[in-house]
Amino acid sequence: MLNNIKLENILFLDIETVPEVETFSELSKEKQELYALKTQYQRKEDISAEEFYERAGIWAEFGKIICISVGYFVNIDSDRSFRVKSFSGDEAQLLEAFKKLLENHFNKPGHVLCAHNGKEFDFPYIARRMIIHNISLPEKLNLFGKKPWEVAHLDTMDLWKFGDYKHYTSLKLLTNILGIPSPKQDIDGSQVAEVYFKEKDLNRIVEYCERDTIAVAQLLLRFNNLEILKDDEITMV
Repeated sequence: MLNNIKLENILFLDIETVPEVETFSELSKEKQELYALKTQYQRKEDISAEEFYERAGIWAEFGKIICISVGYFVNIDSDRSFRVKSFSGDEAQLLEAFKKLLENHFNKPGHVLCAHNGKEFDFPYIARRMIIHNISLPEKLNLFGKKPWEVAHLDTMDLWKFGDYKHYTSLKLLTNILGIPSPKQDIDGSQVAEVYFKEKDLNRIVEYCERDTIAVAQLLLRFNNLEILKDDEITMV
């Protein structure tokens, strides 16, 4: 499927996001009104903006990133290895660290970013949060003036659509039908905010994010009819 892209040139990634503050009441009056306007078409008539606030993390204007996990292949032709690294905690700091990784190691024309639903969520979310934090965009996230074929982004959900752009397939479903170990062994995306704010267990979220990143790499291997990664081929760095 992707014979013209070298696996070692791909940076696989996943992000985890939560609302910018724990409760709706912590927002300023103006921000509450803006959130109500932003979500008015997603909410049912009997659901208030405050009741809907648990979903605020899906919008970059009302959420924040608490973890970015990345993975990349080394020695693809012999003694294959997949290395996984995470940036977590303070959002501005993790965004700066992620930007440094891109600029130092994934800045060549042949380098590509890959995520599941990345084109509609991960990539624009990271870019928007960088702008909010006054962080200049790295080349791989700066899409201004670029033609579609110049954008170095891969999306495993997009690849699975095969032109059927109304088709949404979750990472959990795809891994299941393709015989890939499920990344959803502990928590799922709907529980991240509770684990972060209530349980204050960031490490648990990081582990979940890393499993998703590995799953995205496994999908791309399966799309190319290649053997999926074994546990001893995966290294946390």
